[in-house]
Amino acid sequence: MPVRDSRRTEPQQAGGSEGRVLNVFSHGVLVLWGLMVTLPLLWAVMSAFKTDNEIFTSPWALPGRLHFDAWGRAWSQAHMNQYFLNSLIVVAGSLFGTMLLGAMAAYVLARFEFPGNRLIYFLFVGGMSFPVILALVPLFFVMKNMQLLNTYPGLILVYIAYSLPFTIFFLSGFFRTLPTSVAEAAMIDGASHTRTFFQVMLPMARPGLISVGIFNFLGQWNQYLLPTVLNVGDENRKLLPQGLVALAVNQGYRGDWSGLFAGLVMAMLPVLAAYIVFQRQVQAGLTAGALK
Repeated sequence: MPVRDSRRTEPQQAGGSEGRVLNVFSHGVLVLWGLMVTLPLLWAVMSAFKTDNEIFTSPWALPGRLHFDAWGRAWSQAHMNQYFLNSLIVVAGSLFGTMLLGAMAAYVLARFEFPGNRLIYFLFVGGMSFPVILALVPLFFVMKNMQLLNTYPGLILVYIAYSLPFTIFFLSGFFRTLPTSVAEAAMIDGASHTRTFFQVMLPMARPGLISVGIFNFLGQWNQYLLPTVLNVGDENRKLLPQGLVALAVNQGYRGDWSGLFAGLVMAMLPVLAAYIVFQRQVQAGLTAGALK
């Protein structure tokens, strides 16, 4: 009978045990991180359906019954409906402009060689490292001179400029991974550069567009500093983050904590819905593009 060499099995067993330990440790860290993120969200949602008395007397218990009064107070009396509409208008316009301009600029920088290509690209990349707080004072006076303070177009233009560097940086790398054969075939068939971009390359870049669109949506929806500076003194033009701060101050003094939690959940719902609907596309967009 052949004699089994024990020297070959010992390293394999040691490597397998180390892999299992590492696997258990990594999964444990992920579970802990998931609990740290999920539990506060669930607690906020649960508190939105409680009364103020239940929030203080039994903060960790489930509500005895679902109370929807706080949602009505936050929606109408705290003007969350107006703030929500303002955020939808601004974010929809800025997201469309950011994705359109960013995709076109990224495609040109990624697929065409011309003098100054790398310089323009690195200028956009450098814009990602520029703190927006340094531009607030000159930005305020520029918007004031252009009569764009307290206006939807003013905020939309600022949001687009604020989001373009990351969008171009993300999509440039994605467009470089797409195959050139399809674009060349479209050009041979007589398609113009514009038609090739919109009808051929843009659909192929859909995973990357959805991923960077989600990131831009989160950043623009939760933006607080820019609208606070550029929406001065006009209550009807406030966005949702500004409205939440005002609600926290006003409701805090009045002790309407359930209304505050209801307003907080209203602000979280679009973000959670976007993640739930597009989670697969976001994961696919973080990898290289593929030819279908």
